Amino acid sequence: MARSPFSPSFWRSPLRGPRLTSVLGVVLLGGITLLFVTGLVSYAAYNPNLAPVNDKTPDKGILGFYLFSWPTDPHWLYRLNQGVHVTLGITLIPVLLAKLWSVVPRLFTLPPARSLAHALERLSLLLLVGGALFEFVTGVLNVQLDYIFPGSFYTLHFYGAWVFIAAFVAHAALKTPMALRNLRQLREEKNDLVPPSPAEPTVSRRGALWFVGGGSLLLFATTVGQSFDGVLRRTALLAPHGGAEPGSGPGGFQINKTAAYAGIRAADTDEEAWRLVVVGRDGRTVRLTRTDLLAMPLHSAALPIACVEGWSTSDQWWRGVRLRDLAALVGYDGDPPDVLVESLQQRGAFRRAALRSNQVADSRSLLALSVNGETLTPDHGYPARIIVPAAPGVLNTKWVTRLTFGEL
Repeated sequence: MARSPFSPSFWRSPLRGPRLTSVLGVVLLGGITLLFVTGLVSYAAYNPNLAPVNDKTPDKGILGFYLFSWPTDPHWLYRLNQGVHVTLGITLIPVLLAKLWSVVPRLFTLPPARSLAHALERLSLLLLVGGALFEFVTGVLNVQLDYIFPGSFYTLHFYGAWVFIAAFVAHAALKTPMALRNLRQLREEKNDLVPPSPAEPTVSRRGALWFVGGGSLLLFATTVGQSFDGVLRRTALLAPHGGAEPGSGPGGFQINKTAAYAGIRAADTDEEAWRLVVVGRDGRTVRLTRTDLLAMPLHSAALPIACVEGWSTSDQWWRGVRLRDLAALVGYDGDPPDVLVESLQQRGAFRRAALRSNQVADSRSLLALSVNGETLTPDHGYPARIIVPAAPGVLNTKWVTRLTFGEL
């Protein structure tokens, strides 16, 4: 028996072959394409060209193309997109690992490059495998809130996605016709994946596919619940925001960062100390207390909170002052402009965030003062927070202290 992985006889599993690889490849072709599309949509949701505070990606060039302002309808758009993106990514992990296992002998072929064309194919394979592992690993770590990688997840995942998708498109263009041909044929062709001296099978290929599918189904069932409330959330055993809701009452729904984590001190949010500073046309500035805000016309909106990690809440009933009414206080009586929102938060990438004019103009976009009939709790953003339909959770800034309206 060969002891070196560079010898063809080292790889003896009778399961390996072009048909198994083709089945897994076709599943990944559809799944990864959807992952990339929902990833681009998630990128667009941050309105990356609005202001540098929303997009932390340096020197993105043409990779940061941006075709439209993020809409506010339907109000559940980001919740659906990010739930699909994260849940699908986790569900595809067994399929990805099985696909890598099915072709691992090709990683040890000698000589490493038989021609220039073969060398280019091997390089694309390296980028494909490395890019896939990088994207899935960093994605899972982000979902688990484990930021052990160097640098910003946002930047690393962005550039990693483009490296991976370039290699993926090249690989798919080369291999998809062959994969479809393998699936249509009644008899399997012999190629370098078929071992020259196979071992005795312990499971059929159909059984192996059922095993991979079962693993994906298990991951789906233990992840998807984080996008819902109630009993379903308790099934999200692999998600940090799974399990029971954090507390009861009007404020008993999921949060990402607590007031303590964000460095919010009670002295800063006290009624006597806190002021909302609103800046507008020609530097016009007003300072408002919570009492002042509560004396203004108040409006309500039923909106969810949805975060990039894939978790979300159902619609919560928010009440507060419309952003467009605050813009009117500082000289924008007609169509309101963009706004830069600043928080009391002491740490975290989104202490400042920007919103598009269409988001400010929406009648459901509020500086919320209460939720579900009760005053905001500190963890939900007391004394005031932003709530905007269809916006990522990080743009629904908590502990707001300053709003600057104008072109950004």
